[in-house]
Amino acid sequence: MPVFGLAALWNGRASPELAAAVVEGLGKLLPTAQSMQLVVAMQAEQAGVELKVEAPGYPRASVEQLADEVKKSGGTFVELWRLPKAERDAFRNTTFAKGRTFGGDERALAARTLAQHVSALATRPEPAAEPATPPAPAPVATPESEEDPRKVPAAPPGSPQRRGRRFAVRLELAFRTELDFVREHALNISNGGLFVRTAHRPPPDSVVTVDVTLPNGEHLQGEAVVVHVVDDPYNGGVGLAFLSDDATFSRTLDGYLASLVGGAG
Repeated sequence: MPVFGLAALWNGRASPELAAAVVEGLGKLLPTAQSMQLVVAMQAEQAGVELKVEAPGYPRASVEQLADEVKKSGGTFVELWRLPKAERDAFRNTTFAKGRTFGGDERALAARTLAQHVSALATRPEPAAEPATPPAPAPVATPESEEDPRKVPAAPPGSPQRRGRRFAVRLELAFRTELDFVREHALNISNGGLFVRTAHRPPPDSVVTVDVTLPNGEHLQGEAVVVHVVDDPYNGGVGLAFLSDDATFSRTLDGYLASLVGGAG
């Protein structure tokens, strides 16, 4: 079953009571979660909670409600799974490496631990800094236009050129849902996901298992979320965001993208 990474950050201007209520109420906010694990991190200028949620599909409506509750409490909400793995790992290492782990049935204790630290932040003489904001997720590889779905969009003005860079490719790909096993071709790929031209279009927020065959014979195997669907009879398909935290998956993908950068140079 897929695992989705989420996080919330609070500083001394946040409400300790409301922040604790968010954490303690996670069971009701995310009713489809089969299990969850929390990491509470206490730093000099902020407190944070990393949440790993195991669920059969991405519970978008529930996550949006959770994001609203975090915002009402004065916090910042992050969908960690949307970040490319390298950026996700860097953010975790910076923010949660020294955090305390709680099981899903220990939410009340996690909430009290969080509230105590947020309360302490509020008593500091100097105003607390705003919570650190992680890098914005790189867009999932999707076609720039219906006229040419293989065209790779240029990077936005001012953004790092290699960040979220997408490459036009043609890769054999098999993806599996609970009902289907389909072989298609990926048209472009990035460190965040890929776009697949296919007549088989699972609905947004559904989870599929992907197996991408690379030119060197290696395979990228892992789970992905359908984040974008293009309904067009000729150029339609789905944009997938990678979920896998597996080190082998990341190493294989990074190596392949590095070879594409060398070939484009």
